[in-house]
Formats: sequence, C-alpha cells, structure tokens
Amino acid sequence: MIARVVNFFGDPKYAKPRRLLFYAVLVLIVVADFLAPRVHTEYLWERLPGWSALYGFGACVLIIFVSKFLGHQGKLMRREDYYD
Repeated sequence: MIARVVNFFGDPKYAKPRRLLFYAVLVLIVVADFLAPRVHTEYLWERLPGWSALYGFGACVLIIFVSKFLGHQGKLMRREDYYD
C-alpha cells in the first residue's frame, strides 16, 4: 500500500493524474470555503468567499520568495561542495 502511494507521488508517469488530483483538491477547498458560515468575522475581507485560500497561497509564495532572497542575497546558502 505504501509503495503504491510512494510510486504515485514519485514516478513521472503519474504526473498528469497527480496534477489533476491536486487541482481537484484545490477546487474542493475553495468550494468548501464558499459553504462555510461566516458568523464571527471582524473584518470585511474575512467575509469574502475564497479569502482564506487566497491568503494561505499568498503567504506560502511570500515565504518561498523571502527564503530564496535570504539564501542567495543574504549569503545564507553554502556551495554544494562546502564540506569537501
């Protein structure tokens, strides 16, 4: 069972079904956000459907870009053969 899951996520021949699965999960998350009740909201943007999905995606992209910037420009990354 575990070998099948590892092969599904690691094998390039499953790239298209894997991508379709991820898109389907993304659509389900956004649809679920449309169905969730918004009773205790403080700000206007919290009432917008899909806001939490957009906010989470933007936060992840920001974390990636900031870490890449710090790694390359901030000299935090080392060469691949640093310990040789």
